[in-house]
This record gives sequence, structure tokens and C-alpha cells, in this order.
Amino acid sequence: MSRRTSAMSRQHWASIGERGTLSGMLFMVKLRGLGDWPFKLLLWPVILWYYASHRLARRASRDYWRRLEPHLGRHPLALRRRSFRHFLSFGYSLMDKVAAWNGEYPPSRLAGDGVQRFATAVNEGQGGLILVDHHGNLEVVNALSERHPSLDLTVIMHTRNARKFNELLERATGRRQPDILEVSEISPASAQRLDERIRGGGFVVIAADRAPPNDGRTRSLDFLGAKAPFPDGPFVLATLLRCRLYRLACVREGDGFLVDFDLIDDTTRLSRRDRGTWMATTMQRHADDLAERVRRHPLQWFNFFPFWHAQETFDHDASR
Repeated sequence: MSRRTSAMSRQHWASIGERGTLSGMLFMVKLRGLGDWPFKLLLWPVILWYYASHRLARRASRDYWRRLEPHLGRHPLALRRRSFRHFLSFGYSLMDKVAAWNGEYPPSRLAGDGVQRFATAVNEGQGGLILVDHHGNLEVVNALSERHPSLDLTVIMHTRNARKFNELLERATGRRQPDILEVSEISPASAQRLDERIRGGGFVVIAADRAPPNDGRTRSLDFLGAKAPFPDGPFVLATLLRCRLYRLACVREGDGFLVDFDLIDDTTRLSRRDRGTWMATTMQRHADDLAERVRRHPLQWFNFFPFWHAQETFDHDASR
């Protein structure tokens, strides 16, 4: 394995910058306003350019598909086609995000038991920590907030490698995003504010599928047949906040979106002695649930970076 290949294999997702200019992104958003077909026609060459030029993301996508469907490893052409469809799905999802923030998706397009469960939690003040993953399109759940104007929400996220897209959302929709806390800036003072928000019936959202930047703590879990690093942070935060722990997911199905919202556990009475066992069990259960959802909607997995510990399959594709 070459030094360059090794470096690419170890590259952290948070260090991968955006591609494309803000003006180009805005043009695509405006084009979508003319209808689906003009947007789709131009999306193909845009995604083709991205697919051809973004080597790391292309290799990560193929690695994912070989793990999900091992037989594709014996059919290079079929693997490339599947990977390109994967990129197209990502392109469509970006426009869904903008449309969701713009209020174009009414609550009537959201289906699934999660819609009512979310409403119950909000209306009854059952605040807590919500785990999400980079699968599907969670921004579409913004439509739920239209039903709950008093919803008190903080999103913990890494924003620095997606600065242009965050700016795009505000410029294209004219709406400010919810209260966002940069994941690398969590302090005792900010943790206290999160605790107060939850005690007041509000919610804190955090992604639970990406290893934290700056060599943060992770746990190696079984995921799609191999070990992968998942972040400890969201689960440690759940034990510190001593609150309800929820899972939120949203995937596109046809012209609508299927929402899942479930109570994973409640750490209010979790003892310090049991924290280690609880974290190990709950984290693996979360990874298993994510794997099941990924298998049901494989094109909506949007982690285009080296995700697994083992690099044998990834490195095999290094020259492509």
C-alpha cells in the first residue's frame, strides 16, 4: 500500500471539504424551482463530474456496496453503476434538504408512526436527547416543526466542513437554522444549557454514526459484517444528562417520507456502576438498528468517507 493510499484511507470525514461554489449550488436550487425535469437533466452531468473528480468519496461508496452486496466485488461494471446511482441519490437528497427548509414539504407528505410519537413527546414535554444518523434525509423532519412552533431544539453538529451548504440553506430559503452547537465547542457551561433545555421539555439532536474530530473516543462495533468505529460521545452525553434517549430517522419512499421516532431508553436512574455495560449494549443495539435500516434503503447511506476499521477492501480499489 502506498503512502498516499494509506493517508487517504485514514483521512477523517471532518477534514474532507466541500466541492463546488456557493453560486453553483444556488443556481441548482433556482433551477429546481422550474420543475423536476430541468433539475434532473442538469444534475446528471454535475454528479458525473463529482463522481469522476472526488476519488475518496467514489472509493468509499464502492467499499460500502461491496460490504452490503459482496457479489458486486466480482462485477466491476455493476459496482460502478450502483456507486453512481448512490451519488445521484445524494444529489437528490441535497435538494430535498433545501426544499424542506423552504417549507415545500407539507406535513401530509410525512408518514409512519414516528410522526405521532414525535408529536406526543413534544406536546407532553417529554424532552430528551435524540440520536440521528447520516442515512435518509432528516432535514425533511423540519416539516414537523411547522406543527409545533414552540418546539425548543438544539442541534449538536460539526459545521466547519459544510460551511457553504449551511450558508446555502439560509440564502436560498430565507430561514435561519435552529440553534446549533458546534460539537468541538461543548463545555461544562454549554452542557448545563443543554440540561436546562431538556428539563424544560426541549430536545437536543446529535449524530451517532461518525467518529468525532480531533481523535475523539470511539467504540468498535459490528456493522454490516465488519468492525466500524462509532462515537462514544452521544451515549456519554445521555448518561450525563440523565434523560430520555430517542432515535429519529427519515427516509424517502416514493414522493413521501417515512419517519421513525422511538424511545431507546431513559438514563434518569442509570447508576454509575452500570454505565459501562449500558453503553456497550446500547451502542451495539443502535448500530444493529442502523444496519437494518441501511439494508432497507441502501441508496440513502450518505457517509462518503472511509467508514470501517479494516482497509483491505478499500485499498484494493485505491487505483480506481
